[in-house]
Amino acid sequence: MGFTVSRKVGNAVVRNRVRRRLRAAVDAVLPARAAPGFDLVLVGRTGGLTHPFERIKQDLEVALSKVGAEQKPVLPS
Repeated sequence: MGFTVSRKVGNAVVRNRVRRRLRAAVDAVLPARAAPGFDLVLVGRTGGLTHPFERIKQDLEVALSKVGAEQKPVLPS
């Protein structure tokens, strides 16, 4: 997992805060939802600082499904 936040987002304090929020969302979503074997890079934007955390998690789940990195459900035998 990689993270990048441009200087356009703000100063170092703001960029680090956006990066921390992205990391927290990844920690909450990826273990249960992401398929193994994918290298992912998240690009932090200005909205990452103001959007509610639940919205960030939902956006990450949508992004995983769009790129095909969402884990397939295992059907019971």
